[in-house]
Amino acid sequence: MRYIELLSPAKDFTAAVAAIDHGADAVYMGASRFGARQAAGNSLDDIARVAEYAHRYGARLHCTLNTVLFDDELQDAERMARELIAAGADALIVQDMALREMNLPIEMHASTQVGNTTPEGVKFLEECGFARIILERSLSLEEIRNICAATSAEVECFVHGAICVGHSGRCFLSRTTSARSGNRGECSQPCRLPYDLLDSHGNKIITGKHLLSVRDMDLSDELELLMDAGITSFKIEGRLKDVRYIKNVVSHYRQRIDNILARRTDIVRPSVGTSRIEFTPDPAKSFTRGASTYMLHGKSSGVASFDTPKAVGEYIGEIKNISRRGFTLSQAADLAAGDGICIITKEGISGTNINAVNGSTIEPNRMDGIVEGAKVYRNYDHRFTLSLDRSRTRRTIEASAQLTLSPEGCRLTIKDEQGIEVSVYRNEPLSPANNPEKMQQTAQRQIEKSGDTIFSITKVDVIGSENFAPASLLSDMRREALERLTEARIAAPRHHKIIPDDGSARYPYPMVSRYENVTNSLAEKFYLKHGALEIEPALELQPTQGERVMISSYCIRREIGECLKQKPTIKGDLYIEHGTARYRLDFDCKRCLMTLTDCSQL
Repeated sequence: MRYIELLSPAKDFTAAVAAIDHGADAVYMGASRFGARQAAGNSLDDIARVAEYAHRYGARLHCTLNTVLFDDELQDAERMARELIAAGADALIVQDMALREMNLPIEMHASTQVGNTTPEGVKFLEECGFARIILERSLSLEEIRNICAATSAEVECFVHGAICVGHSGRCFLSRTTSARSGNRGECSQPCRLPYDLLDSHGNKIITGKHLLSVRDMDLSDELELLMDAGITSFKIEGRLKDVRYIKNVVSHYRQRIDNILARRTDIVRPSVGTSRIEFTPDPAKSFTRGASTYMLHGKSSGVASFDTPKAVGEYIGEIKNISRRGFTLSQAADLAAGDGICIITKEGISGTNINAVNGSTIEPNRMDGIVEGAKVYRNYDHRFTLSLDRSRTRRTIEASAQLTLSPEGCRLTIKDEQGIEVSVYRNEPLSPANNPEKMQQTAQRQIEKSGDTIFSITKVDVIGSENFAPASLLSDMRREALERLTEARIAAPRHHKIIPDDGSARYPYPMVSRYENVTNSLAEKFYLKHGALEIEPALELQPTQGERVMISSYCIRREIGECLKQKPTIKGDLYIEHGTARYRLDFDCKRCLMTLTDCSQL
């Protein structure tokens, strides 16, 4: 039997609770330091609270310690790791091999920032004691199959959210424009800026477009293919996203996964509890730059978001007619007052709110950008947002109860759907019941009242209803039993794959390149122990001028119809520029990769 996990981001305690309530099997979040999203750090107290809440449902907490570390940070990083373990974390997500070398007593996951793209690399990490490998986002389904076939470790992949256009952990673009480094949790996202595309003579081919900005990932329709390829965990991106995003997207994927699990007997979910959703999930109504399966089915054009790096939302239609106060669309659209819309034309993008909808006429707050033929997107659905805010989704665990009444007292036993059981006994003499049938009905009603607990008592057996027990006594016993059952669930042993690294694995490449970011002595020790013959000084510690600062499966040439394999009209070297930043584009057609070299000050 294989587990299939739905893994949600959580920027804080509130988001984590929302994720669990709406069906996540696990959440990942960062502590106060050493996480790849510095703005999403949390205190140890909040980490502990999330762990306790998740463990009630058999769900897990994965903590991110996935920045590269400097020598003077190693002691603090180890202290942080051990504090996270003590707080209840189930796994650490790491980039720097120094953490693997610390022999921490916790399950270790190799972050996507390790650059997990090949079967050889993934197999090596498995042999080094990593229980799970998190894949680069740009892999094809065939590449994923090959990786999963090469390892017995769990394999995790992203299925939804923003895409790093550069290979994760191998992008130094942010450092070319500022002191902020993506590998240190401070990415300034220069990939979302507008650029000019120039030829080798300085002629502008494209002006002021977001040439490195790609649409968001949505693999909702690909989940079963990924399961069959060997994926264990489906990861939603978004540690900076709000609670509305979490509620909507997690619920959507929960329903999709459950529909598959209902038809199959070879896979199950690793946590328990049923989430009763009070809205209809729709990921198009949460933050989105437009949906794409990215490179899952091979490399093709149509994944870029040239017009804007911002959330445009769901496509509504084109403007057909314009009046003094409003416009009509080329197709029917269920818009309402309070909705937010984006209007995209050849001249650019603008946004406004809808004041009123009168029949087919839409009256915006302002008419800027309203021209015939403009494409209209809804990036804020007022009614849907209200339904999210008003929803009171609960996740409950089914349980059964047995109440035994006797002249000497009463015993209540409650067992949940996983077989965890508690009993409460009251040594209080009971008098004969005047109406045993009524007593039985009263007892069942009292025990069924699980209130706002995490349990739903679906079956109550009453033995000895010829004895009378006051409702207050039964209510008190039920409360105590459910409290004890919650405590028992939190304390229940959890399966962790804590695998030591015995040093026998051999690094599969002759050299650890500067792009692997060995920034401390402990990581260096790790690679030397595993047979590396040479370790280049980390690019993270060097100037980027003249260096390759990004490698990407995305290709600007392919996106604009100028692929070198397709008889392009644009010849010679290409460059992109933004302000003083200048990068040469190089194209590895054999591997179908694009790289950026920093030419800013050359």
